[in-house]
Amino acid sequence: MDIINWSSILESLLFAAGDEGLSLKQLVEVLEVDELKASEIIEDVKHEYEQNNRGIMIVQLAGTYQLATKKENAAYLKKLVDSPHTTTLSQAALETLAIIAYKQPITRAEIEEIRGVKTERPLHTLSAKVLIKEVGRAEGTGRAYLYGTTKEFLDYFGLKSLEELPQLPEKVADEFIQEEADLFFEKFQETINS
Repeated sequence: MDIINWSSILESLLFAAGDEGLSLKQLVEVLEVDELKASEIIEDVKHEYEQNNRGIMIVQLAGTYQLATKKENAAYLKKLVDSPHTTTLSQAALETLAIIAYKQPITRAEIEEIRGVKTERPLHTLSAKVLIKEVGRAEGTGRAYLYGTTKEFLDYFGLKSLEELPQLPEKVADEFIQEEADLFFEKFQETINS
């Protein structure tokens, strides 16, 4: 019978959960143990990190457990964040940033409508890198936040102003979408007829 390495499993789960963390209830469900056993696993890993003077620790914030870096290492983390080599953006962040740059001011719901997927993480990343900011509130129910680009956005892309953004080829995009739709319906019709 294999011995279960609870520390390894917990570490993987907390890493995968990221900033959202995991509640004790979620850990109980995933690990398939009772609350007492889940609490013991958490405490064991916390103790293991402390004993081995590791750079990460487990913290409990807003009812969830998360991996966090030690405060003593903050100066080095700041250097990493400020380093020009760490400024690459994910595809999702780039898409979100492009939408904001061309459509600002824009709400999160409008961005998600254009992208077709949730944008919470890309917005958080872009805000943390100070490439976007909240520029006001939308009119109407809920008064959603409006997002726009920052001076740092212009600096990052070497632009003097937003007018220097390349023009979007609207006609080409519409033709491409129409061609894709036509191709889809042709294939759909072939499938029906076969």
